[in-house]
Amino acid sequence: MTLEIDGSMGEGGGQILRVSTALSAILGKPIRIRNIRVKRSPPGLRPQHKTAVEALTRMSNASVEGLHVGSTNLTFAPEALKGGQFVFDTGTAGSVSLVLQSLIPVMAFSQEKSRVEVRGGTNNPFAPAVDYIEEVLLPAVSYMGLNASIHLVKRGFYPRGEGVVTVEVKPIKKLRPITLTEFRGVKDISGLSYSSRLRCHIVERMARSARRTLAAAMYRNVELRLECLQPKNEKCAVNPGTGILLYAKLHPRGVVGSDSLGKLGRPAEKVGFEAASTLIKQLATRAPVDKFLGDQLIIYMALASAASTIRVSELTLHTITCMAVSKLVAGSRFTVVGSLGKPATITCDGWNRTDQSSSKELSS
Repeated sequence: MTLEIDGSMGEGGGQILRVSTALSAILGKPIRIRNIRVKRSPPGLRPQHKTAVEALTRMSNASVEGLHVGSTNLTFAPEALKGGQFVFDTGTAGSVSLVLQSLIPVMAFSQEKSRVEVRGGTNNPFAPAVDYIEEVLLPAVSYMGLNASIHLVKRGFYPRGEGVVTVEVKPIKKLRPITLTEFRGVKDISGLSYSSRLRCHIVERMARSARRTLAAAMYRNVELRLECLQPKNEKCAVNPGTGILLYAKLHPRGVVGSDSLGKLGRPAEKVGFEAASTLIKQLATRAPVDKFLGDQLIIYMALASAASTIRVSELTLHTITCMAVSKLVAGSRFTVVGSLGKPATITCDGWNRTDQSSSKELSS
């Protein structure tokens, strides 16, 4: 039986597509999604969404209908998950990170070790930077027993993209539950100020501004790396671009992150200030999960072997939407103490083992 999903629910964006197709592939449940991104302009699938579904189609040997740019309806019917080596290209500056949000949990539950190369934009507005995936998301899911590594081969900025990222994930039989609720203080703050095809004073000014802003909030143990890539460096993007990532390691565990992307006409000082100010605001809530990580952890909590609980600095509509999709596809139950736009505690009972249609990997 094919499960019907309304793609206009909640925040109504591409996240519904990414989460539902990933869960479908892992659990072996055919789905039909309608009204895909109808609240966006332009509506329907964009190149990065198409790439993500193409990748899941190959990795799960799925049959698919409606897979083309602009499509607002999609049918996805997976078979067995398989591992191996794959290469996927958005063909644009579409976000590599958003593609990886679908692929990493599927790679974890594949039959063998997987290695994926994804091409596109590595640092995009309105999407987590690849650096954030490496420094914040992967450490969090490692607490659940997921062993993944990411390597940035080449940066990619708008408009051409052409960035290259490789990810390797070892298969697992089950995900351990996660508990991230305690905040006893900040161990240290690290970060990366980066650019391609620009003068190096830009990364220096971003870093200086971030340090100054953090110091004013009494965060003085800050270590920032500078990456100023020029055309002779293989890692250098084909288009100029710049940005900064900051992340704070916490006691007893957890990482809170924030990033900001530069653009033409925007002073470097403002980019650094924005990243630091956002991090300070997240840390002030004394929650060990930042608002950007909260929605990304929901799919892993839904697939965990027992109940998980996280404390997020801000409950976002993205997170609420992820919970709704996970409940619909995986049968997971969520409890939220808190309200939209405020800190909240989220508990999930994990994968619903009464559902006999789920994959053999998860039932092991």
